[in-house]
Amino acid sequence: MPEAATLPTASLSLPVTGMTCASCAGRVERALRRVPGVEEAAVNLATETVSLRGTPPLPALAAAVREAGYDLAETTRDIGITGMTCASCSGRVERALLAVPGVLAAGVNLANGQAHLRLLPGVEDTTLMAAIEKAGYGVAPGTGADTAAPDGMAPDRRAAVEVAVAFLLVAPFLVGMAGMAFGRHWMPPGWVQLLLAAPLQFGLGARFYRAGWRALRAGVGNMDLLVALGTSAAFGLSVVLLLQGEQHLYFEAAAVVIAFVLLGRFFEARGKRATGAAIAALLALRPRTARRLDAAGREEEVPLALLRVGDRVVVRPGERLPADGVVEEGAAGLDESALTGESRAAEKQVGDSVATGTVSLDGRLVVRATAVGGDTRLARVAALVQAAQASRAPVQKLVDRVSAVFVPVVVGIAALTLLGWLLAGAGLPAALLHAVAVLVIACPCALGLATPAAIMAGTGAAARAGILFRDAAALEQAGRIDLVAFDKTGTLTNGRPTLAALHPAEGVTREEALALAGRLQAGSEHPLARAVLEAAGGEPRPAEAFRALPGRGVEGVVDGRRLLLGSPRLLRESGVPEAALGALAEREAGQGHTLSWLIEPAGPRLLALLAFADAPRDGAAAAIAGLSAQGVAVAMLTGDGPDAAASVAGALGIQDVTAGVLPEQKAARIAEWRRQGRRVAMVGDGVNDAAALASADLGIAMGSGTDAAIAAAHVTLLRPEPALVPAALAITRRTLAKIRQNLAWAFGFNALGIPLAALGGLSPALAGAAMAFSSVAVLANALLLARWRPE
Repeated sequence: MPEAATLPTASLSLPVTGMTCASCAGRVERALRRVPGVEEAAVNLATETVSLRGTPPLPALAAAVREAGYDLAETTRDIGITGMTCASCSGRVERALLAVPGVLAAGVNLANGQAHLRLLPGVEDTTLMAAIEKAGYGVAPGTGADTAAPDGMAPDRRAAVEVAVAFLLVAPFLVGMAGMAFGRHWMPPGWVQLLLAAPLQFGLGARFYRAGWRALRAGVGNMDLLVALGTSAAFGLSVVLLLQGEQHLYFEAAAVVIAFVLLGRFFEARGKRATGAAIAALLALRPRTARRLDAAGREEEVPLALLRVGDRVVVRPGERLPADGVVEEGAAGLDESALTGESRAAEKQVGDSVATGTVSLDGRLVVRATAVGGDTRLARVAALVQAAQASRAPVQKLVDRVSAVFVPVVVGIAALTLLGWLLAGAGLPAALLHAVAVLVIACPCALGLATPAAIMAGTGAAARAGILFRDAAALEQAGRIDLVAFDKTGTLTNGRPTLAALHPAEGVTREEALALAGRLQAGSEHPLARAVLEAAGGEPRPAEAFRALPGRGVEGVVDGRRLLLGSPRLLRESGVPEAALGALAEREAGQGHTLSWLIEPAGPRLLALLAFADAPRDGAAAAIAGLSAQGVAVAMLTGDGPDAAASVAGALGIQDVTAGVLPEQKAARIAEWRRQGRRVAMVGDGVNDAAALASADLGIAMGSGTDAAIAAAHVTLLRPEPALVPAALAITRRTLAKIRQNLAWAFGFNALGIPLAALGGLSPALAGAAMAFSSVAVLANALLLARWRPE
């Protein structure tokens, strides 16, 4: 997103967060005074603001504050823009917004008509709107969603009616043009042509004059200006010839161009809405009302806006949850597919967390709200998708540079075409028609839509599959990845131990040993205890005289027998020889398993060896195979010991393993790969992965991970499934392929069409149809991404 260059005013008050003492204020002052352009800086610790005099660059101010260890208080805002038709339009709006004092950065997306701003608190909406309107554009009501047309008619219906009227008026011209192909004169009389063309030119076509005039006032050009110039020239020439009594007129050139441009705009608008369908689908998951319980426990239906954190809400079977929360009563299967992409129902019971927009399938729940409105997981996901769709891919910079000079160049080519044909001996009518064809065939729309349309469609398809990209730059970066490094625990594995093996001693059955271990672990919350209880099944009766042995294990009495269950250290302290199971213990330890021993001190007697493992996640092996099939190398970076790492790596087919590393060593290993020329993605879920995620070319965080990991990542997987990693790389490659196809089409169309029109190979009517088709083709190609599904 482009950043503001300099402050357009001589003084500014900036809010700074994190200052707690006078030394903090002094540090900020000294940092800001070093910024070029700052004449004076004074910090007010009480109000946490700094007053500046001078004309310094805003990004430099923000960087100076951050380097001092503090932050500028920033906000973000999204504004719907109307009247944009090409890439030069979005660039003009961007520059106008960046000139507003307090705007730190601005990005304008032509495909969804939205401006995304980073700005300082206190910047008024009216100031932003005035800047947009001064640039020649309008501000959409509300948040940029579709709103009613001035006459109360829905936008889609109004546009459809306008297209229908346009083609009714132009139908006689199309019949006449068809007759020309057969040598017949089916064109209406001259005055009838004028009566048919005038409503098109000055009624339905008035929008081109308005938008073109705004562009001229701003000192730039756009597609509307090209259409207005071209059709006006054809219409004006025809009027002059009609008054002179000529029979061969060119009203059809102007009329057909306007009709086809309106048709192209109609399909273009529908395509733009389709590319943004992911956000609309996410926001549609929110119910409009909630069943809130009052102090007496009575249900009352209230608007969603009145719900507050701490409220208790009732969710009946078939209803959507109105807030994030924790289940206090009931149990039900929840359909979370629209939020996470997981088709299987998630079983929820008392104490489980639930999310807004999920559907209760078969039970009544009472949920205490922990997050509402914009703080819910659904709202955060929608915000991430919207931010990614509003961002600009680095490849868009080339398009922006071309678009900035596109219209002036086209007008120049049209003028040269007119002059060239006149010098070649053609009459004014013929020369003018060739120049009109040049103006009409040029299509800056296709250039402007090529990248954002593909990004919106691609990120939307990824979001439906449970893959969230932070911005378009992450999307482009992911397409170049050739090495993926995985953390082990919680990423490739489940992150919780399971009972991998139980070896009973001679004279003891497996069932007996498991039952005794279950009695000892009943009621415990230790991860190994939960693994034993899960294997034992049911709810075993707790042991008597239970006692925890810190760092060693537990002891208790089961059916009159005193038993111990714990680590190898506990085995050594008990004096029981392990010879009977020693070979098995050595084998299990070699596989990286954690060992526990079930001991009966009376005797003493060894009853069983229990081996625990953090099992690989379902689909982890398939994910590694999928990456290899894409030609991507795979490595493992883990803080676990070599035996445990080698065991999981061997099961999954990973050859490159680095074990026993600290968080900073993970980041250093990634830096080493990057120095070797590799494009590295890091996949992790914990606080210890945050540094590695941030230092990689692409950081991918599992949605089940910590906030630190998710904040440091460029991509977030909403489900903890390794299979989403190759899926994320696959959708990025498809999206980038669509961007390349769209840009090749847009550049190729103009590179071929403009010379062809200048040389007389296209009539204005055919040029107008081709230009309308060009924009629709770009959008249709991008929308093919909506059909993508992970393998």
